Amino acid sequence: MLGSVVEAEDIVQEGFIRWHQADRSQVRSEEAFLVRTISRLCLDHLKSARVRRETYVGSWLPEPIFDPSEEEADNDITLTLMMALERLSPLERAAFLLHDVFGQDFNQVSEAISRDPATCRQLASRARTHVQEAKPRFPVSNEHGQNIATAFFNASRSGDTQALQALLAEDVTLYTDGGGIRPSAINPVYTPDKVSRFFAGISHREKYYKPPILRECLIDGLPGYVTRESDGLIQTTALEIEDGKIKAIYIVRNPEKLGHIVFPN
Repeated sequence: MLGSVVEAEDIVQEGFIRWHQADRSQVRSEEAFLVRTISRLCLDHLKSARVRRETYVGSWLPEPIFDPSEEEADNDITLTLMMALERLSPLERAAFLLHDVFGQDFNQVSEAISRDPATCRQLASRARTHVQEAKPRFPVSNEHGQNIATAFFNASRSGDTQALQALLAEDVTLYTDGGGIRPSAINPVYTPDKVSRFFAGISHREKYYKPPILRECLIDGLPGYVTRESDGLIQTTALEIEDGKIKAIYIVRNPEKLGHIVFPN
């Protein structure tokens, strides 16, 4: 719902507080009470979050999540899904997640978000259309995806623009999220030529060094890797791949979104 580990943890904590304060004798279904409480807290939070994101510096990306011990696991909650959800209204997002992801029927969704079942069905249907449009047509295997990620790292960090352009789709888009705290591109970067020149500019800077890869893994369900950059902070790079080419590059540099990822120095 929120695209943020910290915000999600805060909402769950607030939900537990309300659970402990509730009159249990009036609770007919514990699950329904908790789903309704958390859903409404999320909806309230999203209203203020949208205002904050309107003033966010640069591209806003969800916080990267990965579990290196489960790299081969199927993961339906991908970064592309999170980006598609971000384009939905809060009510569309809630109706879709509760019904399509968590299996609630529309009567239950209605109770959770205080809309009638017919409206909830329409909300979920509109959301589903947007999400289906965002899904990759030809999913890439984990091994093939990681090979492309490794090739991308080598090409983008060596200044080899020809090798890099060969990996990129014609409609490639680069998103970098520094949150105004670390240097990043303010706007998305489009086309293979501009994306390759962006990375070439970085690799040709004075005192540039090729950062070490700390972990190769799935990041929000997409092939990618974690690096430690020259400022000593980590960075995540995730790649959306379609037809063997990189369609989108998602780089998170904002340290406020990386605090839950810990590696030894």
